[in-house]
Amino acid sequence: MSDEVIHESQQESQQEAQQEAPAEPRMPLPPASFLFLVLSLRAQCEIQLGLMHYGEGDKPEPDLELARHTVDLLGMLHEKTKGNLSLEEHRMLENSLTELRFRYVQVSDEVAKAATQKA
Repeated sequence: MSDEVIHESQQESQQEAQQEAPAEPRMPLPPASFLFLVLSLRAQCEIQLGLMHYGEGDKPEPDLELARHTVDLLGMLHEKTKGNLSLEEHRMLENSLTELRFRYVQVSDEVAKAATQKA
């Protein structure tokens, strides 16, 4: 099957889906910016650490491996963007990293304590 046929088929499927589903009002998306990227990664990490969750259900268990990966991503951004950020961007990134590293240690300690109490 050629790429053109696949592309046309995908477009048709999207059009059909748009026609079937009523359009729900959507909040406008913020402009793409470095600050928004950092804040998005920070929020993801807070969710992964179990510090922020949606709904009324029980607090989800932290995913320390995934949270560590997100902190490492922010750390990589910090290293790769040295000297290329505005003061505001630099502060946001450094403050987010400091806060998330601290929270990661806190949550890791809580998880370890809970594991020893269960054993």
